[in-house]
Amino acid sequence: MKLLFDQNLSRRLVDRLAAAFPGSTHVAAIGLDAAPDEQIWAHAAAEGFAVVSKDSDFRQLAFLHGSPPEIVWLRVVNVTTDAIHDRVEDPW
Repeated sequence: MKLLFDQNLSRRLVDRLAAAFPGSTHVAAIGLDAAPDEQIWAHAAAEGFAVVSKDSDFRQLAFLHGSPPEIVWLRVVNVTTDAIHDRVEDPW
C-alpha cells in the first residue's frame, strides 16, 4: 500500500515508513502542499494512494465520494512524529 501523507503530518514519515509502505510520499514532495483537499483526493485516487491525515475533511470526502482512495484518519491531537510513526507502522 502506498501512502500519501497530508500537509498536517511530518515529511519525515515517508522515509521512516519506506520499508513498510514503499512508494509512499508527502503532498509537499509532489507539489500539492497548498492544494485543496479535493485535488489531493483526486490525485490519490488516480495514483493508487491511501491518504493519511489528521484532518476530518478527508473522512467527509470518503462519505461523499466513496473509495478509492482509502483514508487513514489519525484521530490524535498533538503527538510526536515518533508516536504517529508507531501508530501507522503497527496499528494494533
